[in-house]
Amino acid sequence: MNIKKLLDQMTLEEKVGQMTQVTIDTITEEDTANKINTRKLSKVILKKNIGSILNVKQHAYTLEKWHEIIERIQDEVKQKTRLKIPVLYGIDSIHGANYIKGATLFPHNIGMAASRRNDLVQQAARITACETRAAGIRWNFDPVLDVGRTFNWSRFEETFGEAPYLCSKMGNEVIRAYQDEDLSKPTSVAACMKHFLGYSASVNAHDRTPTILSEDEIQNVYLPPFAAAVKSGAATVMINSGEVNGIPVHGSYHLLTTILRKQLNFKGVAVSDWEDVIRLHTRHRIAATPKEAVKIAVNAGLDISMVPFDFSFYDYLIELVKEKEISMKRIDESVTRILRLKQSLGLFDSEAVEEASKKQFGLTEYKTSSLEAARATMTLLKNGKKKKAILPLQKNKKILLAGPGANSITTLHGSWSWTWQGNDPNHYPKNVATIKTVLENKLGKDNVISFTKKDFNASINTDIKRLQAAAKKVDVIVLCLGEEAYAEGPGYSPDLHLEERQQKLVHEAAKTGKSVVLILTQGRPLIIREQVPGA
Repeated sequence: MNIKKLLDQMTLEEKVGQMTQVTIDTITEEDTANKINTRKLSKVILKKNIGSILNVKQHAYTLEKWHEIIERIQDEVKQKTRLKIPVLYGIDSIHGANYIKGATLFPHNIGMAASRRNDLVQQAARITACETRAAGIRWNFDPVLDVGRTFNWSRFEETFGEAPYLCSKMGNEVIRAYQDEDLSKPTSVAACMKHFLGYSASVNAHDRTPTILSEDEIQNVYLPPFAAAVKSGAATVMINSGEVNGIPVHGSYHLLTTILRKQLNFKGVAVSDWEDVIRLHTRHRIAATPKEAVKIAVNAGLDISMVPFDFSFYDYLIELVKEKEISMKRIDESVTRILRLKQSLGLFDSEAVEEASKKQFGLTEYKTSSLEAARATMTLLKNGKKKKAILPLQKNKKILLAGPGANSITTLHGSWSWTWQGNDPNHYPKNVATIKTVLENKLGKDNVISFTKKDFNASINTDIKRLQAAAKKVDVIVLCLGEEAYAEGPGYSPDLHLEERQQKLVHEAAKTGKSVVLILTQGRPLIIREQVPGA
């Protein structure tokens, strides 16, 4: 297909539609999670010429439901639009294809980084690509290449940690595995390096907040993983929602054009994060109106706006071009990049859901890979001297299993697990085990005393009196501590210490004189110096 020829046939409205991305809510019924509304879909595709849709509504869908959704969207394009330019669907497959029921989950990036195993990172990404594409989705908003230097930042678990070298190396493995040399292959998805630039360096650890960075930090800490990703051929980039040195990144020509396009020589598609263009007006206040926000972002170098709930970006952008505030040349640059991406993904040439990709879902070997990755990412911090080592636990010993993580599925999996926050156990597969279940199976139910509830925050999980009474009957106390699952803004924590009730549980366990084992399930490094001596 000739991209230039197609571009020449497109109207302004069709071009601007390609630069507009909306969420699935704009095409579904109000009261259901996944039923498409015919009237809404018609408006999105026919009246607004939308070129990209993203996300899930509420929770993960089955593979069959995804096929129904993707095929319905592409059929609307094929049967009713003039130029039949397919829609590009995007999703957050962050640690496996986490929005597809029955898919394989893997440890988060911070765990994968702890393994120091590039081969496992590549293997996990390859499986994630296969299972995401099997749903008919060809764009994955991953990997996170933000260098993790602010430890209580709420997206720390999505980073590969604090070392630019490790972030670069593992980011490369992910991108190569996702894209598999040829994006048209039924095992490939377009990668999205994110979040350009400095997102993880928040001055107050809140999500989407300002950063202050020296040029040295930018060039030597936060830029290298993105520079490496561009060399690896990353197809797309997502922009930092916050500000760097007082300038919102979505409005920074210096970052989006001078550095990203000219210094790094990035040729792919740049997409905003959720609702971030209008925030140049509502939050950052560098734009007097929402319309001016669109002008600033597009002229700075943005290709696609993740609007996501309305068509304001589309409407304003058409007006701005007609008023000559944004040139047609600038529009054509972005649309050319978008069309080229769609062409490389095979969207013009293949079925909406490819038969070859369907066969790549749920293979038995994927579970083996997930297990291997989980084992490799576990980190033993302390086990005493050889003759006094507590681990491995002996089968003839009785243990007390306590703490909020002991009977919690969600703390084991964290963010982006079947739901955005990952903290709703009702959407997890029925066969997913907790630490309690596994220890009872391994050691025998008669050897495990536990009073923990599945609700991570239930007060009984940190009940000191129950712990003291039960400790008299056992040889070893195993305490499962850490954090409930969280994602993005809601996961902000002002304090890196273990939650106070959990701290008391450790201190009281140590007072019993029994051997104490701590199992920590958490998305960021927590301060445990006071708990270490007794465990």
